[in-house]
Amino acid sequence: MGFSRKEYDYIIVGAGSAGCVLASKLSKDRCNRVLLLESGPANNNLMIHIPAGVYKAYLNPALNWNYDSSTEPGLQGRQVFTPRGKVLGGSSSINSMVYMRGHPLDYDGWASELNLPTWSYEKCLPYFKAGETYSEGEDPWRGGSGPLHVSSGSLQSPLFDAFLEAGETSGQGRSDDLNGYNPNGVSRLDATRYKGRRCSAADAHLSKTKNRENLDIVTGATVMKINLHLNKARSINVLYQNSFETLYSSKEIILSCGAINTPKLLMLSGIGPANHLKENDIVPIVNLPGVGKNLQDHATIILQYDCKKYLPIHGMNNNLKKLATGVQWLTSQTGLACTNVWEAGGLIKSNEEVNYPNIQYHFGPVGFEIINKSIRVKQGFVLHIDQLRPKSRGYLKLNKENIFGKPKLFFNYMTDINDIKEMSEGIEKARDIVRQKSFDEFRGDETTGIAEGIDKNNMNELITGLTETDYHPCGTCKMDNSNEGVVNEKLQVHGIENLRVIDGSIIPRIISANLNAPIQMIAHRAADYILDKPQLSPIKAQFSFEKS
Repeated sequence: MGFSRKEYDYIIVGAGSAGCVLASKLSKDRCNRVLLLESGPANNNLMIHIPAGVYKAYLNPALNWNYDSSTEPGLQGRQVFTPRGKVLGGSSSINSMVYMRGHPLDYDGWASELNLPTWSYEKCLPYFKAGETYSEGEDPWRGGSGPLHVSSGSLQSPLFDAFLEAGETSGQGRSDDLNGYNPNGVSRLDATRYKGRRCSAADAHLSKTKNRENLDIVTGATVMKINLHLNKARSINVLYQNSFETLYSSKEIILSCGAINTPKLLMLSGIGPANHLKENDIVPIVNLPGVGKNLQDHATIILQYDCKKYLPIHGMNNNLKKLATGVQWLTSQTGLACTNVWEAGGLIKSNEEVNYPNIQYHFGPVGFEIINKSIRVKQGFVLHIDQLRPKSRGYLKLNKENIFGKPKLFFNYMTDINDIKEMSEGIEKARDIVRQKSFDEFRGDETTGIAEGIDKNNMNELITGLTETDYHPCGTCKMDNSNEGVVNEKLQVHGIENLRVIDGSIIPRIISANLNAPIQMIAHRAADYILDKPQLSPIKAQFSFEKS
């Protein structure tokens, strides 16, 4: 499907977690002519929809921007592979489907400490609820009638049972719902999964709206520039089917390209740090020093263990079993192919000095190794440790050799000594979980770092040699009214009319969990701002960490 007209009311650039929400909500009024653009293909690759096919999806270069960081000084000069979704649904079509909102104190901190009072948790919670249908039903914290289907963990494994019991016996706590009353401890995790299939942002928000006559969804279309007239965003230049098109917007242009591509597009359009633009022979139109700054991510270490007991999921390398599992999924959407693997995890404190959890676990009941970009399952189990609120900050800039190519990413992982300290504490906490009695019948040798020749007992070597991304870059067009900010509280770009940024790049301080759910919530709220509708009424829910 191509462009049905040359001018639209709203042009949305990027069909990821935010863009899909916006396309659905803005086109609900049939008077609004809406265009949704995506550089990648439609999401018809089968591996996108099979939850257990997640690694085949995210390692598929056709569905991925395939970024790498620059050499990281805090990680022995290593480059970190940074995949981002390049497909309808964006990263929600290739991620591990874990649904986490972050801690309520994240948002309350934005409100009180960052002077963003409209983004307190009680003002965000109604949008989380309105956007979700939770498999366990609606309650004061969870939604029961929204477009995004969210399911609680359902795979039965004695390793999950051991992990949950170990959370209690280790004193790290246990929760029935980390997105509910008690966002502390270990728990079964929720997933954006419905009836055995991935529920991406495209599935949730476009499946019932894509045939609206006033909504054009165009894939394989790359926006090269936003054109400004008297500091008003008026049109875009699009590369589509090997030719350039100029498309006009009568109301707003909305950038939802993500934390890497949104600042890149702004800079290509003359919006960003003036000196950097001049260095790349771009005429500065609006000097916004914060564009590309404040890059944040969750750094992760993966602990690997052999498992003394063979469990059914460990047999997934067997070709006959793979075939049988695939046939079962194709015929009934049931069986092992329905698991997204990371069905248990937790939010814990690495030390008692922090006010709320600063470490996240993702627990998987299989071991694995990647050989020639192919996943091989092992008889083991793994535990991700994410550092949730790093002090390190990075930035991105245009690649002077090819400003339209991949930008240069500088995350600066582990360059702040506090980050090393917290990650070290997180590793010790995770090892303490696995040392608990409930793991005695399963726990084999810890094999962390063996393949890389790293001594698992050398904490500094372990962290600098094995730290990777947990795929949550954000913050590069942060919501802030200071000179370093790029958008205001309604996500309008400073100094430019009719231009908003609505995606993970606006997050001023990283959220303490996975980002897919928060970004969809942000887009739901932003759609009401765009349409000049009143925000949903705040919900003041009770939480376990609050004083009664």
